[in-house]
Amino acid sequence: MHICFISNEFPMPNISFGGAGTFLLTYSQLLIKNGHQVSIVGVKNGDEIYTNINGVSIYYAKKSNVKGFSWYFNLKLISNLINKINVTNKIDILEAQEAGFAFIDIPKNIKKIVRLHGGHYFFHTFENKKLNWKKALLERITFRKADAIIATSKFVQTQTLKFIDFKAKSNTIINNPILVEQFYKSDQNKIIKGSIVFAGTICEKKGIRQLCLSIPAIIKLFPEVHLYIYGRDWFFPDGRSYKNWLLGQLSEEIKSKITFRNPVPYSELPKVYEFAEVCVFPSHMEVQGLVAPEAMSMEKVVVFTKYGPGPETIDDGVNGFLCEPLKVKSISDVVVKVLLNRSENRKIEISAREKVLKKFSPEIIYNKNLNFYTKLIN
Repeated sequence: MHICFISNEFPMPNISFGGAGTFLLTYSQLLIKNGHQVSIVGVKNGDEIYTNINGVSIYYAKKSNVKGFSWYFNLKLISNLINKINVTNKIDILEAQEAGFAFIDIPKNIKKIVRLHGGHYFFHTFENKKLNWKKALLERITFRKADAIIATSKFVQTQTLKFIDFKAKSNTIINNPILVEQFYKSDQNKIIKGSIVFAGTICEKKGIRQLCLSIPAIIKLFPEVHLYIYGRDWFFPDGRSYKNWLLGQLSEEIKSKITFRNPVPYSELPKVYEFAEVCVFPSHMEVQGLVAPEAMSMEKVVVFTKYGPGPETIDDGVNGFLCEPLKVKSISDVVVKVLLNRSENRKIEISAREKVLKKFSPEIIYNKNLNFYTKLIN
């Protein structure tokens, strides 16, 4: 099959990326490994890009900056790319995120799938934002044009259905894959006692402020504890750094127990998790969340959010732990519980990788996607 994705987020060399980029990187390699063709179409600032990265054909047109009409010209550019590619190399499946098909001209012979990574309808309620009617319209048009829907978690499916009814369309739940070979069983001898690791964007919705504020209660019992934060900074609309703002909210006692480090390349992330005694990701909200199952795959004790897809990823107390991310005391209580029961943690660690192998392994995820594609085409 030839699968094409509409996205501006495919990871380019030496550029940091988020969850959607991670999905495209891992899933495209999974498809190529199994003999399929993968193309990415989108727009970007600067010069156009037509290249091939590890077998993935990248087609990025130069982004239009025409004031007031850039959206129209950018959509025309993407439409032209899709039609041009389809003429020379027929596209079987075209995938986009929640607003990706709006005003795009797509040949009738191509099956269109919306993969739910979390759109405006999904996030506006959790971020307490007013619904933007333009963004909402783009999503409604996209769902109307789609032949099928894939949700990356039960939670994102349920929440999106509250706003857009797509039950009559072919739809399913398929998690994003975790590269279990890359996120290998870690070497227990490399663990630094008392090390807590957080990886992700340094912003409010990732729960990083509450995690930092939980440190005083933890070090009262475990003075050896130190928090290592890996991630890119987030900036307020006025340009202020969230990291600098956060540091201004913290006492000197907390800051002495925290080390900020730059984000590492995705291939180097396992080395970060490997030295951690505990990995803590207290996100206020996730669509699926990749960092938790990645760390679990390395047989790490993971503390994840009890909200959203958290309970889909972790069975609390069996293969990890869940906390209330908005409550500082909940985070500290769970971490303290983990450290008080160090002798029991090995069972949790082993169960964590077993859960990932059963739920997120590439082979399982690939077969689910292939079966869905096949039924849709037939």
